[in-house]
Amino acid sequence: MSTMTISSKGQMVLPADIRKRLGLMAGTQMEIIEEADGVRLVVARPTPTTQIAACVGMVTAPKKGQARSLADFDAAKMLRKTT
Repeated sequence: MSTMTISSKGQMVLPADIRKRLGLMAGTQMEIIEEADGVRLVVARPTPTTQIAACVGMVTAPKKGQARSLADFDAAKMLRKTT
């Protein structure tokens, strides 16, 4: 187990082997989560934004068969059919 010391300025230094293993470098942001028995550090990895046009074609409808409506997906109706 590694330990850290908090400086008089409130700074902490993660040991080099941990930074290397996690791919942390200068400027990496960390989330600090308070828990009942201490704190947890989590690497804040931003999720890239996507334009809606980039999602075209991700979901395709079946090529044949009859059209379906929202009523076809009524959970209660589907359960009645199986019992």
